[in-house]
Amino acid sequence: MEPRFRPPLGMRSPHFQSLMNSSPIRRVLIRRRTGSFCTDAEKWLLDGGDGIRLEGFYSPNPSGLGLAILFHGWEGSAESNYLLSSAAALFNAGLSVFRLNFRDHGDSHHLNEEIFHSCRLPEVVNAVEDICRRIDDRPVYLGGFSLGGNFALRVAVEAGRRDIPLRRVVAVSPAINPHQVLNALERGPRIYERYFIRKWRRSLSLKQDCFPGLYDFSEWFRIDNLREQTAYLISQYTDFPSLEAYLDGYSVIGDYLRRLEVPTTIITAGDDPVIPVEDFFDLPENPALRLRVTTHGGHCGFLESWRLNSWIESYLVEQFRGNH
Repeated sequence: MEPRFRPPLGMRSPHFQSLMNSSPIRRVLIRRRTGSFCTDAEKWLLDGGDGIRLEGFYSPNPSGLGLAILFHGWEGSAESNYLLSSAAALFNAGLSVFRLNFRDHGDSHHLNEEIFHSCRLPEVVNAVEDICRRIDDRPVYLGGFSLGGNFALRVAVEAGRRDIPLRRVVAVSPAINPHQVLNALERGPRIYERYFIRKWRRSLSLKQDCFPGLYDFSEWFRIDNLREQTAYLISQYTDFPSLEAYLDGYSVIGDYLRRLEVPTTIITAGDDPVIPVEDFFDLPENPALRLRVTTHGGHCGFLESWRLNSWIESYLVEQFRGNH
C-alpha cells in the first residue's frame, strides 16, 4: 500500500509548503543530515553531444540495487534542498544516485558558450545516456522536480529509442504546460515571480562574467517581469520565432505523453501555486502513465513534519525500491 501524504494542520498552507521547502532553515537541517553524502560525491563531466558538457555528482552505493538519476527545477541545482534530501534518502535505501546539473545551473556556467533554455532536451538525453554507459548499475530510475519533472517526462518518452534502460520515472510537480505556468506566476502572489527573477539575474550575471565577449545582458536587466524577460532572451539568443513557439517547444500536453512506454508516475498538489492542477486533467490515457494528485503540498514541498522532512523522499524510495 502506498504511503499517504497528511501534513500537520499548521503546515497545510501551499505557501508554507512551497517557500519553506527552499528556505535557509530547511537547508541547515538537510546539510546536517547529508554532510558526508555531499562531500563524498564524485564530480563528473558528461557528454551532451556536439561538444556540450554537463556537470553532475555521482554517489555510488556498494549495495548495487540500481541507480537513481535526479533532475532539479529551473534555477535550482544538484545542491537544492529537495534534490539533496531525496538523493540522500535513496542512497540510504541502497541505491546509487546521480544528481545532474542542467546547463548554466549550479557552478556550470563556464562549461558551454550558449545559454540554457528549456528546449535543450537532446543534451540532457545524451547526458543520461552517458551516465548509463559509464555506470553499469542496473536497473535505472529517474526522478525530476518542477522543470526537472518536465525534462524527466521528455527523457522517458525518448528512452525507448535510445540506450537508456529506465525502469521507472517519477515526476514531482512537473511543468507540463509552460503557458499556464507563466500565467500562474503572473497572477499569483508576487513572491514567486520575484524569487525566480532574483535567481535568474544571478545566473545570467555569472554567464556574462564567464563570456564577457559574447554577452551583454544590460538591456535584459532593465526588464522586470518574467514574460518580457523570457521573450527578450528567446528573440536575441535562440531561433524560436516567438515566445509562444518556445513555450510550445517544451510543453508535454496534448498527445505528447501517449508515446510514453516507461512506467511513470506524476505527483502534483491540488494547491500548487506555480503549476495549475487543471493542466493535468487532460493528460492522455496511457497504461504506462499514472497521475496522483494530493490535496496539499504546494510546489515541490510535501513537507510532512515539523522536522521539515518531505513525504516525497519516502515516496521515491517506495517507487524505486519497490521494484526489487
